[in-house]
Amino acid sequence: MNFRYPAIVTAALWVAACGGPGSESVERAAMSAPPPAPMMEQDMAMDGSYAKAGGGTGPTEEVAQQYIAYSHSVGMRLPVKSIEPVMQGHVAACNEAGPSVCIITNSWFNTYSDDEASASLQLRATPDWIETFLNGVDAEAEQANGEVTNRQTTAEDLTVSIIDTDARLNAQQTLQKRLEELLANRDGELGDLLATERELARVNGEIDSLKSSLKTLMLRVQMSQLSINYETKRNPVSQGALSPIGSAFGDFFYNLSSALAAVITAFAVGLPWLILIGAFLWIWLKLIWPRIRRKKPS
Repeated sequence: MNFRYPAIVTAALWVAACGGPGSESVERAAMSAPPPAPMMEQDMAMDGSYAKAGGGTGPTEEVAQQYIAYSHSVGMRLPVKSIEPVMQGHVAACNEAGPSVCIITNSWFNTYSDDEASASLQLRATPDWIETFLNGVDAEAEQANGEVTNRQTTAEDLTVSIIDTDARLNAQQTLQKRLEELLANRDGELGDLLATERELARVNGEIDSLKSSLKTLMLRVQMSQLSINYETKRNPVSQGALSPIGSAFGDFFYNLSSALAAVITAFAVGLPWLILIGAFLWIWLKLIWPRIRRKKPS
């Protein structure tokens, strides 16, 4: 950190080093810092503010806490006509819960034919909402004449990242207070004051960045990710199962004309060679072979 104390503070420190009167108080004012807050004593709230982990105002014991971010994945196989209604029902349930409980991050729906479609829905929600959803998804799929094909839950430990970010934030806030006190209570040259203000601006930007990072990490812990994939349940007697036969009949004349065209093309390519071979055989039988026979002894 490129920081210079104002001239008056430097002089005071020099006097303190020489053992002058009041050296102890001057040195304490210049070099001491407020004690840092206990690690992870404060948790980031959803609105960006801070609150104690225990929720109370009295002294609390420091307890080691783990911060785990969960991700869930569910696959559903449904009849083609049930995919969109089921997905829209999930979207409506998330919107009804409100943005503080459930947030939709991505969704899409594709129709490939009358008998095939697919969709996907990604959202973030509180663990209680996701638990309620996962407990009822099997019954919902069965009611739609479908099934749940897969379930998956993964966990990511963010404890180290959150504790490290919180510690860096506390250190920067302590430095911020010291810089503000220097600007408020000390006089010095213009260059020293400007350098202090530039350093304070840098620290303020670092604090804002750390608060944003800490809020993002806590959001991942407080709201888990859920991914739902919808695929088509095929009917063996559906129109799509017989479509290859219909396509074959529909393409009959096209395939026949293509075969005839191939035969004509092959004949056109081989015709000059047939003429050349016929001429060679005629010359051999009419001109060369009779002379060979006459030269043989009787």
